[in-house]
Amino acid sequence: MLSLFLAGEACSQDTSDETAEEEISLDQKIGQMLNVGFRGTAISDTNHIVRDIQHYHLGGVTLFDYDVPLDTALRNIRSPQQLKTLINDLQARAETPLFVAVDQEGGKVARLKPERGFPASVSAQSLGETNNTDSTRYYARRTAETLSELGFNLNFAPVVDLNVNPGNPVIGRLERSFSADPRTVVKHASVYIEAHHNFDIVTVLKHFPGHGSSKKDSHLGVVDVTETWSKQELIPYRRLIHSGQADMIMTAHIFNAEWDTAHPATLSKPVITGMLRDSLGFDGVVISDDLMMGAIRKEYGLKTAIKQALLAGVDILTFANNAIYDPEIVPRAHNIIRELIAGEEVSRQRIDQSYRRIMELKRNRLTP
Repeated sequence: MLSLFLAGEACSQDTSDETAEEEISLDQKIGQMLNVGFRGTAISDTNHIVRDIQHYHLGGVTLFDYDVPLDTALRNIRSPQQLKTLINDLQARAETPLFVAVDQEGGKVARLKPERGFPASVSAQSLGETNNTDSTRYYARRTAETLSELGFNLNFAPVVDLNVNPGNPVIGRLERSFSADPRTVVKHASVYIEAHHNFDIVTVLKHFPGHGSSKKDSHLGVVDVTETWSKQELIPYRRLIHSGQADMIMTAHIFNAEWDTAHPATLSKPVITGMLRDSLGFDGVVISDDLMMGAIRKEYGLKTAIKQALLAGVDILTFANNAIYDPEIVPRAHNIIRELIAGEEVSRQRIDQSYRRIMELKRNRLTP
């Protein structure tokens, strides 16, 4: 199960890093760059996710409680014991430990709900309004402990978007932001992250470079923030990166003509490489928001979206399979990346770069 992971670990302790990495196949590296959703509360060998893990070396999965395409409240999560068994079964099939992710922000965005036997949670907005770090620490610790007991190792949280537009349908109205004040956001996000790290849970800052000022929902289509976005929305990222607390950062499918006149942030090299990596100094893992969301799917073909995300500097491509459902998305994405490399549209070096970042984070946080 852990051979590829441990090979990477040996790499970090050996002067022959490059030689050892050459022993890892291109297929293995590509697989680590994919994170997908799937249907099922239990694993059978006929489920495509088993093929994706074993044949395509899948790097991560995301679990949901609700299946949007089917409009049913049964997807992956039924009860604590069922979920723990599911996660154990997934990891047992992986050669390299999987990132097993969930959106457990708290409040209205919580996949683990009390009616299914999980602890109650509160929203980031509620914590920000209370503005008591002890309260934030208590709820963050309870969330992190629950995730750890179940077998999760990645939480798509905290949201560090500023609540500058309370009417924002995807941030403000859902109470996902701690505050409109970047200092308050940083204070509570820092406590939230620390509590998760105490239980070896990887955290994700989202949605870069700031979704709080938008007026529309990027799940549905293109969101233009050219007239509403401000540089203060970068403050939480800058401070949390500089404090060393940023494990992983998720991109936003938002467009701003002042950043890039052609592409939304997820697909923009000026944003991901220029702004996030060069200006803010982040050299960790960048993960895309779901590439099946309307803002990407309705505007770009799959090959174009994958190519542009990779060229922009994204390390992990997310296909949640919960806007539309495509059981063949992993082989399709995998083959597209191989074609892009064969056609010299994406370099091997770009793949190697992402693979190293991903494996470094896995070694640091997922060590058995």
